[in-house]
Amino acid sequence: MPKSKRSKVVSLTKVAKKTREDKNALLAEVQENADKWQYCWLFEVGNMRNAHLKTVRKLWKDTARMFFGRGAVMAKALGTTPAEEHRPGLHKLATQIRGQVGLFFTDSPPAEVLEWFADFAQPDFARAGNRAARTVVLPAGPVMQQHAQPPEPFPHNEEPQLRRLGLRTRMERGVPTLDAPHTVCEKGRALTPEQAQLLKLVGIRMVTFKVGLRARWDAATGEVTQIEGEEVEEGDVGGEEEAEEMSE
Repeated sequence: MPKSKRSKVVSLTKVAKKTREDKNALLAEVQENADKWQYCWLFEVGNMRNAHLKTVRKLWKDTARMFFGRGAVMAKALGTTPAEEHRPGLHKLATQIRGQVGLFFTDSPPAEVLEWFADFAQPDFARAGNRAARTVVLPAGPVMQQHAQPPEPFPHNEEPQLRRLGLRTRMERGVPTLDAPHTVCEKGRALTPEQAQLLKLVGIRMVTFKVGLRARWDAATGEVTQIEGEEVEEGDVGGEEEAEEMSE
């Protein structure tokens, strides 16, 4: 008797493993760009979101090249010792590649790059594990969607989800309504999955995607300059989004 198709297990989390050829290709790309551009910046990311990092890459696509992810391969490409470095001074940058960091190659003047990244910040929704930036209390009355301008009440068909996330609502004239104020989260405390989802539904952003520049290598001199005062907030504590490799 043939097996039922309904009993077939299909994994939705399969990710193709990177092959040695992929690693070698990335290594060669990094080295090629180290030969091409005047400056190589080491950057870190706070509250990582792939969509926002893609925006950075798109805005700089004609005047820069960005690599993010696969830190061990990037470090190997640059060379972690004076004997192994691809170009003079690069080992000083390679030894700093740890955590959620990337490489940004460009010919743009340092002052211009520093100013641009200092101004680039994208508010976003917190995730489970992030610490609440402030205490949020929903007042008694209709539950409002604050991302709408002006704020508008939730539709009746979303009340079951609001109740699942901890709100003690009732329907009043077809609108989910609270009889008493509800504290969604308290400042400084880690968010639960339910709190993070509720904040997103209501439309309250608590984190900011930010790119911080940590160091700069100059091809002309081989010197590496450390960048002070550009630190970013810690990334997600929980529910992290896996950063895809970006090399274009």
